[in-house]
Amino acid sequence: MTKLTHEASGTFAIAPTPFHPDGRIDDKSIDSLVDFYDSVGCDGVTVLGILGEAPKLDGAEAEMVATRFVKRAKNMQVIVGVSAPGFSTMRSLAQSSMDAGAAAVMIAPPPHLRTDDQITTYFKQATETIGDDIPWVLQDYPLTLTVVMTPTVIRKIAMESPSCVMLKHEDWPGLEKITALRNFQKDGSLKPLSILTGNGGLFLDFEMERGADGAMTGYAFPELLIDTVKLSKQGRRDAAHDLFDAHLPLIRYEQQPGVGLAVRKYVLNKRGIIASDAQRKPGSALSAIAKGEVDYLLSRVARVDVRARMAA
Repeated sequence: MTKLTHEASGTFAIAPTPFHPDGRIDDKSIDSLVDFYDSVGCDGVTVLGILGEAPKLDGAEAEMVATRFVKRAKNMQVIVGVSAPGFSTMRSLAQSSMDAGAAAVMIAPPPHLRTDDQITTYFKQATETIGDDIPWVLQDYPLTLTVVMTPTVIRKIAMESPSCVMLKHEDWPGLEKITALRNFQKDGSLKPLSILTGNGGLFLDFEMERGADGAMTGYAFPELLIDTVKLSKQGRRDAAHDLFDAHLPLIRYEQQPGVGLAVRKYVLNKRGIIASDAQRKPGSALSAIAKGEVDYLLSRVARVDVRARMAA
């Protein structure tokens, strides 16, 4: 598989890690999940992200999951999240993933970083740890990670690391940050850098208009993300917003802290893509009332998008 570059664009699905109800990793559902992402037209898949339950896996399991995804995804680039409390774990997972054929790795800042110097120093050391021959994605997700990176800090990190080729932008509010980064590129102070956006797709419609190259998130209907990105790039603004608006109530429901992954896995299970909506403990579960609310939202989406129609 070719390595990731700053020209990457489109839709990279953030993949959940499928588990059996007893907590074992579900290899067959990994395969069916990858096949599904490929069939709907995803450009790539990102595994072992925050909603991939990576902290619940030991080192050997993480390497196994990453390798399984990489080997199955013959037509898509795979990015592997390698964030870890220690650099030795990061180095090991990064190397094994790239050896298996991954396109890049993704690194998030640890929550204890506070000053700009601490942040830039950390990523300089992380680059040295994995090796400058491995392309990597900078994850900016202050809502969960509590680390605030200004556009100026992001620019410094990217300019100090030639192997940093992509920003996963998940700030909120963050539209002005995208504009600031693109303006840096216009004035020549920032190198070319792919920007894919997350946050469950909540602001994808306007993020594309601000200059994002695509989406990297995990909504249960990646088809919606793919279509919104394509329609936006075609300049079909109203069509992009109309389709996005039909899905927005379900996107919002899926973005609830604490239960979002349960919602996503529930819908993927209903769609027949994964065998179980189980999470490895500790994890949340949807009540019968919550499942009814999700089913209701699916029925409303289906009025506009037939892909949301579920068998009774």
